[in-house]
Amino acid sequence: MKFLSTRRRHPLAGLIVLGLALVMMGAFYSAFRPAAAGQSGSDTALIAQGRKLFVVSCSTCHGLNGEGTLDKGGNQNGPSLVGVGAAAVDFQVGTGRMPLAAPGTQAAARHPVYSPQEVRALAAYIATLGPGPSIPAANDYGTAGLSAEEIAQGGEFFRTNCTACHNYAGKGGALPSGRYAPSLTGVDPRYIYEAMVTGPQSMPIFSDAVLKPQEKRQIIAYLQTLESQPAYGGSQLGSLGPVTEGLWSWLAGIGVLVLATVWISNNGARARKKSHE
Repeated sequence: MKFLSTRRRHPLAGLIVLGLALVMMGAFYSAFRPAAAGQSGSDTALIAQGRKLFVVSCSTCHGLNGEGTLDKGGNQNGPSLVGVGAAAVDFQVGTGRMPLAAPGTQAAARHPVYSPQEVRALAAYIATLGPGPSIPAANDYGTAGLSAEEIAQGGEFFRTNCTACHNYAGKGGALPSGRYAPSLTGVDPRYIYEAMVTGPQSMPIFSDAVLKPQEKRQIIAYLQTLESQPAYGGSQLGSLGPVTEGLWSWLAGIGVLVLATVWISNNGARARKKSHE
């Protein structure tokens, strides 16, 4: 007791006691903390696989820890992936937009480079960098059971929020600075839902505060009806609106005028020839 009594007034005694307390609290927390939700041995292995894929194929542009990089001119070479969520990775990599073969104005959809398993692994790793939208479940974007009224309501939502870029029939359209809104015909419903919640490239983010999950499902159902809808008025000319319609009208009109001019010219030449005879 005398030994402890004489040393408790030492200048370092307080620091030693504080250090011991912190060690004991850390040990107590590690022993009794609840397991992280969704974390299992298989999840850990999936995240490790995703980390390896990321370092090899993505870190050149996005940084070793997904923090993003800048080029020599100070311009963004690859954006930060912290907080983008697994849904953004599933959309970008699953549609083949990433990894980019070369920098460009916009990443175009192409055949995916990675297998579905590798896409899941990359998404699992990126999800650990920060909270963000998760990959939706099938019932989030499934359209089974929606009534005709709900699908019609989805059409209203689509015309209000989406036609300015994607056109009235979802066929896409041109945007400023060489960008474009892609066609939505034949796109997997999961990717449409992920695009709405992550806002890839020039697209705004439609959070649940802007469009409720049920309203997103209604939009997807409406797009599906457009694909199966017959062309009641004849050829739709690609459903690109005044672009193809105006081009067709101009070509047809000019063609008719050319034919009329040739016919008049030939008839006039024949008439003059007969008059000389």
